[in-house]
Amino acid sequence: MKYRLDDRAIIYTGSITVRVKDVGAAAAQATSIATGSGGFVGGDKRSSNDSYAEATIVLRVPAPKFGAVVDQLAKLGDQQQRDITTEDVTEEALDLDARISSQRARVDSGRRLLAQAKSLSDLVMLEGELAKREADLASLEAKKRRMDDLTALSTITVTLLAPQAEVVTEDDDEIGFMTGLKAGWTGLVGALVLLLTIVGLLLPWLIVIVPVVLGTVWLARRHHRQRLRAMPAPQTPAPTPPSP
Repeated sequence: MKYRLDDRAIIYTGSITVRVKDVGAAAAQATSIATGSGGFVGGDKRSSNDSYAEATIVLRVPAPKFGAVVDQLAKLGDQQQRDITTEDVTEEALDLDARISSQRARVDSGRRLLAQAKSLSDLVMLEGELAKREADLASLEAKKRRMDDLTALSTITVTLLAPQAEVVTEDDDEIGFMTGLKAGWTGLVGALVLLLTIVGLLLPWLIVIVPVVLGTVWLARRHHRQRLRAMPAPQTPAPTPPSP
């Protein structure tokens, strides 16, 4: 069932970070909230040690209950972050519907033509064309099912942090000596990797080309020396006797 708001097809996506006292217990509560709303758990990743615990759970919930579920998740502890996005895919949905309808008509037409085939060559040609039309229809229907799923079930990614865990944000602007040092080191490593990559790319060619070039130069010089040896020595003209 696709959820539409004012005849619009909307995809809701959200993420929320909550600091909780007990990550395991809060994860169980988050799962219960999703299943209680008619949804399910789409992914569950957890990590912990003696001083750190974190869980990232992907929830799929019915779109009409999206906002209520996010609010319930925020109450599991101290909310640190919340990010909600919406995407209006009404035009894409309508376009897919029209293309599917048209493609189904083409498939039906192909089947009728196939049933009327008079020769083996026509049969083979029409079977190939029908198979292509059916494949195109299956692809369009798969896209439509995916879109229906995204509009019917919203995705919420909830991150649960233990009290001592740090919140990492992508929007934080870090400044300072250590940040500059880290950026400089990263740039240096990247440049070295690029340089070594270029050297590795050129090395096989150099192994082949350099001996050829050196051999060619050596042969040219040898040939030049041999030509010089083969040339007759210039004769000095006899002196002209003085006039009486």
